[in-house]
Amino acid sequence: MGGLPMLNIAPTALLDHYLGISRLLAGQLDFRSAIKAVGAEVSHIIPHDHLDVCMTMVNGLYHTAYETGLDTAWGQLAPAPVANSPIRALLWGQVDVMMTADAQIDPQFQFEASFTRPIFEHNLRSRIHVPLKVGGEVIGALSCSSHQVDFYSASDVSNAQSIADLLSPYFFALRAADQAKQSAIVEAEARAREEGLRLGALSLTEALERERQRIGMDLHDQTLADLTRLSRRLDRLIQERDLNGEALEPIARSLQHCMQDLREIIEEAKPSVLQLFGFAHAVENHLDRAVRDQGSQIKCNLTDETDGLIDLLDQTVRIALFRIVQEAINNAVRHAQADAIEVRLRNNPTSLIIEVSDTGHGVPRRERRSGGGIDNMMTRARLISAKFTLGPNRDGGGTTVRLQLPLTNSRRKAAGDMP
Repeated sequence: MGGLPMLNIAPTALLDHYLGISRLLAGQLDFRSAIKAVGAEVSHIIPHDHLDVCMTMVNGLYHTAYETGLDTAWGQLAPAPVANSPIRALLWGQVDVMMTADAQIDPQFQFEASFTRPIFEHNLRSRIHVPLKVGGEVIGALSCSSHQVDFYSASDVSNAQSIADLLSPYFFALRAADQAKQSAIVEAEARAREEGLRLGALSLTEALERERQRIGMDLHDQTLADLTRLSRRLDRLIQERDLNGEALEPIARSLQHCMQDLREIIEEAKPSVLQLFGFAHAVENHLDRAVRDQGSQIKCNLTDETDGLIDLLDQTVRIALFRIVQEAINNAVRHAQADAIEVRLRNNPTSLIIEVSDTGHGVPRRERRSGGGIDNMMTRARLISAKFTLGPNRDGGGTTVRLQLPLTNSRRKAAGDMP
């Protein structure tokens, strides 16, 4: 449109054009279609060969141009640094308007690293740049360019600012919608990755559990049977022959201990009590047995405030939780020299919380940093996306093992949408 005479527009006609811009904006769902829709109407107010809207991103560091009239490299760039924009002073709020009779020789556009190539490639001479503002914040700029030198006047600047004020709230809403869309995409991708990791972890846990059960059955069918036969044979040899009983008795006792250890391994490999009677009963059973087998006089208490929530979770998660609690109880009984152990099961709307507390001497720092049992508990917790903490009790003495399992939407659904 370069070469057109300056327009002297009557106020009523100017108002009609502004109303036309407002009508054309309605229903436009993206920046590019919006600026193209209003380009012709804007030309009735400010003749131009090139029109663009430059929008800064929320962080203010990058901007993107949307144009009509001419397709330039400005509109083809991915989000570019504001610091390289020829109108960075306007976008940074350092000036209220930028106007030039000839952009190709105007030093305000020419600085080191300034991306001015389209000015020369498309012979852009006269230019007007006014800010798009919302709440006093510059969110972008409206730019009008002509091929002619010294084409625009102060009245054009005033009209351009009026158009920018008309466009600003709509383009601000488009930017907010775009930002919300991008945030939703990022969140959905993050959730998908998290769900994928969780499912992968559950699959790994299931495979490990199946392997433990297989080992348990193998030990029961072969190793334990062999040791039982060996023990009976030794008993028969002792009875039938004149052997040194004092020498053979420790061997028989060791074999008995070995069989007891193997029975415990088999029991741990297949927690039948957990499967048959539920989590709380299985924990209570293990607590009683651990104290009894150790020959201790430890006071034990279990408090279940979950109303059976754990038993409604996925079996793999239940078994992992039981293993961790089992190890925590074993540590308290065997190593803590405690006189009391308390297990508490509770939940809130977002998490399941399990605490195993004892009144013992605590866990040395070196063992907290590295230890087979503790490492196993941490690994199991990580596989089911639970938070594991180990530290002193609230009164500063003893030790508390704490598990916090987030109740995700899928877990809440599996648990019958319990609170």
